[in-house]
Amino acid sequence: MMETKKWGLWILTTFVIGNMVGGGIFMLPANLAQVASPTGATLAWLATGLGVFMIALVFGNLATRKPELKAGPQSYAQNLFSSPKAGKVAGYSMAWGYWAANWAATASVIISFAGYLTTFFPVMQSKKVLVTFGSFQLEYGKFVTFIICTIMLWGIQFILSKSFNAAGKLNLTATITKVIGFLLFVIVTVFVFDAANLGNAKAFVDASGNKVGLGGQVNAGAISTLWAFIGIESAVMLSNRAKSQSDVRKATMIGLIISLFIYIGITLLTMGALPQDQLKDSQKPLVDALGMVIGHNGTYIMALLALISLFGSTVGWIVVSSEVPYQAAKVGLFPKFFAKTNKSGSPIRSLSITNVLTQVFLFSTISGTVTEAYDFAIVVATLAYLIPYLVSAVYQLKLVITGETYDKIKGFRKLDGVITVLAIIYSIWVIKTGTADMKTFFLGIGLFVVGLVFYPFIMKDQKLIKETGAREVKTYAQKNRV
Repeated sequence: MMETKKWGLWILTTFVIGNMVGGGIFMLPANLAQVASPTGATLAWLATGLGVFMIALVFGNLATRKPELKAGPQSYAQNLFSSPKAGKVAGYSMAWGYWAANWAATASVIISFAGYLTTFFPVMQSKKVLVTFGSFQLEYGKFVTFIICTIMLWGIQFILSKSFNAAGKLNLTATITKVIGFLLFVIVTVFVFDAANLGNAKAFVDASGNKVGLGGQVNAGAISTLWAFIGIESAVMLSNRAKSQSDVRKATMIGLIISLFIYIGITLLTMGALPQDQLKDSQKPLVDALGMVIGHNGTYIMALLALISLFGSTVGWIVVSSEVPYQAAKVGLFPKFFAKTNKSGSPIRSLSITNVLTQVFLFSTISGTVTEAYDFAIVVATLAYLIPYLVSAVYQLKLVITGETYDKIKGFRKLDGVITVLAIIYSIWVIKTGTADMKTFFLGIGLFVVGLVFYPFIMKDQKLIKETGAREVKTYAQKNRV
């Protein structure tokens, strides 16, 4: 079996930036304009940025204090309990929930890729009916979109099955390209920035004509802005492939800071370039803002930038997604079946099953529009990520309270305690805000409940594997004695 190369600081950093700055940035200005004024959106960004910064510090600290725990939140959940049985259930639950959220997250990025591809291939929006089944009609455009999404998913699977290391190079190239592109966007849109479009701090009026105060605007913008930061844990999830755990910590912080500057800069500049009424209804806000400067060509330039960005994000998310059950299987939280690698060192079984389940979410492109499919995917994914974030913060709180590792690794327990409490408060706040209705509760948090239902069946198979292995060892020993 070929040994996979370890990834250094900049490769890990590009995974963080690449997974965070994906498809969300291209629609965020419009999404935020529908729920908040520019002032409210800015405060939402600052609140989310601060909260995620605390979570990033938690991940970075755990990476250096517990370098042996290389599977991220699932390892932290497992070690949170002194009871091995309780720890195993908790670790499995985190692995399952994070893994399931990744199916939807990966699908949402691929769906966004297809959406921007329509700029160059309008046939993907064709309403021509191909087949009718009762009340269901399969449109030609939706069918083509589904095929393209499927080819992209399994094309990347083919590349990664041949060389998992290729993911690092692909992500590095795509991330450098997108960062340069976004910097150019910022420079260009400065020339059409109009502070008058930002309005003032007066109450925001929503689509129903209701006035919403700043507090309500910040709450409404919390989920949208958090979706932008999903992926902050990418370096931690890939720590088993990192050259050093200090690189994991640095990559997490550097990736967060660069992504935060990109998000806030582009959001505020777009809000300043377009009148609020136009921005609310925009299906492609960054394209419209760029068009104010360079005209219709802006459509193609921004669409190309989006495609490069989304391709890199897709590679990154598939890598992180397949890594979850692979690492879980290596420590006994998932069946050993997932720990199988091919001769190239790629976790082929984990990769294949992960992509099969992602494919299920891609079927949503057949039944609805690209926008509807994307919205469905992010609703499922966003809240599910908060549980692993919360559990990771709780585990660090345990280390702070007990003083574990502080006798060997220097640090400020009180400061770490403050950071940890703030990360916990932020996570609980967004969970409470995001699960205000039953739909988001069942689709997001419900993923963990589904995982617990499957737990006895999955771990039963694991138990059988262990018992079979024990019998084989015993038989072998008896034969040798004979």
